[in-house]
Amino acid sequence: MLQLFETLPEDERIIVDVLRQIILENLPGYCKEKISFGVPYFYGNKGICIVWPSTVPRGGIKEGVLLGFWYGNKLNDKDNYLTHGTNKQIFYKIYKSPEEIDDTAIIKLLREAIKVDLLFSIKKN
Repeated sequence: MLQLFETLPEDERIIVDVLRQIILENLPGYCKEKISFGVPYFYGNKGICIVWPSTVPRGGIKEGVLLGFWYGNKLNDKDNYLTHGTNKQIFYKIYKSPEEIDDTAIIKLLREAIKVDLLFSIKKN
């Protein structure tokens, strides 16, 4: 994680740090964080979400930090907080400043994502 932070400009580093804290504080104990493709990736039974700064290559964004939900297409996003891009499954939000981060909306979506993730454990049994 330290290696990632060292490569990011300050504004992206702050956004990544704030998003990680919100995610880590709201994921249940069975969920884990790992660095995949050089970015924080959070998973339980399957992928839950990813935080991808624009500085890291292959993220597909030119500026800001992307918070992507792996199964965004299955989330109940009543507030239409997430962007539905060209990917049919991953829905996301791009933050260009820490002030844009709406922790209430993120927590609500994380709870939805956890419900979806728990369905994957039921299907395994």
